[in-house]
Amino acid sequence: MSFKYTEIGKIPVEWDVKMIQEIGEVVSGGTPKTKEDSYWDGNISWITPKDLSSFTERYIEVGERSITELGLKNSSAKLLPKGTVLFSSRAPIGYLAIARKELCTNQGFKNIICDKKYSSNEFLFYMLKAKKNEIESIAGGSTFKEVSGKVVKEFKIPIPPLNEQKAIAHILSTLDDKIEVNNQINKTLENMAQAIFKQWFVDFEFPNEDGEPYKSSGGEMVESELGMIPRGWEVGVLGDIISISSGKRPKKKSKEPYEEFVIPLIGASSTMGYVKEYNYFEPIIIIGRVGTHGVVQRFKDKVWASDNTLVIKSEYYEYVHQLLGLIDYASLNRGSTQPLITQTDIKNVRILIPYKSILNQYEELVGKLYELVNSRLDENSNLINLRDTLLPKLMSGEIRVPLDEEGEVS
Repeated sequence: MSFKYTEIGKIPVEWDVKMIQEIGEVVSGGTPKTKEDSYWDGNISWITPKDLSSFTERYIEVGERSITELGLKNSSAKLLPKGTVLFSSRAPIGYLAIARKELCTNQGFKNIICDKKYSSNEFLFYMLKAKKNEIESIAGGSTFKEVSGKVVKEFKIPIPPLNEQKAIAHILSTLDDKIEVNNQINKTLENMAQAIFKQWFVDFEFPNEDGEPYKSSGGEMVESELGMIPRGWEVGVLGDIISISSGKRPKKKSKEPYEEFVIPLIGASSTMGYVKEYNYFEPIIIIGRVGTHGVVQRFKDKVWASDNTLVIKSEYYEYVHQLLGLIDYASLNRGSTQPLITQTDIKNVRILIPYKSILNQYEELVGKLYELVNSRLDENSNLINLRDTLLPKLMSGEIRVPLDEEGEVS
């Protein structure tokens, strides 16, 4: 391989350096007047950075809100064609997606409509992913960082020949396709676990001694403070079947994993950094103590639970996991400025306590479903590591995708 030196560094001799505006049109978005009802809830998808905050796929169709033709006409929002690359330019910078259909965004994006003669939209998606930190470093603003349209338009990137762009994107998208399939399968498995929970513990159609649905087969029901329940079941509190403790503040943490900082630091709703040590290495469930409430997180590997979390253990892990997802956390909140839930609040939640034999059956059945979920999560972790290792090397030309004489991947 031969390389040449350019204003953005060393790249393969066959590649060029282009400003983004040379390979596509950069278009911002807009927001219709929020108090004008006729502008909202139409059939045009309207995407905001918030919609991408937990979005794990590449292609997006809908956001939390939509606008009407009238809203589009009376705002600075633009109807973007299918295939447009969406790049959030503020709050925060660097969320990425590709439009699966015609849609709009708010002004928190700089969107790129690729010129198909010069650039593949999937290649540009991955290039921007690789260049996110570099773009963010030149953002303006003192309080809230923002990337201007001028910065995006004039940002220079290495551009391989179009067939090589498509080949690079194919390699990376194949990995992402597998990750997305695993996520979809896991969602189905999790929905199955929820459906079994409802069937057994809400509809009371758990298998009786003959393997028949209990309630519809004439199983005896008795009155309780929570309504009619199967005879032999009890009304209790979560504290009867769980142990609960608060997480702790780590001594040191890193925003990204590096060197010895590889243990996930778990916050109220997600991983918030990395630390050197762990304080749990067993099946636990983590919920928010301070701040965000209602996110139920499962862990079995080494983690550090932070001081804004509550950590729950139980012999009936799967049953408790489902119960925690049903709690009205807003009704438990005792904080005025900062939402707060205590260990006692959780322990005092009223619940049904079925026979141990039924709980054990549920643990075994749903536990097997989550073994499948965990195996796919582990596979995805390996795929993500591989993708993220290949990404900068493919985008710099350090690794080349071999092509045949027709320009296809060989």
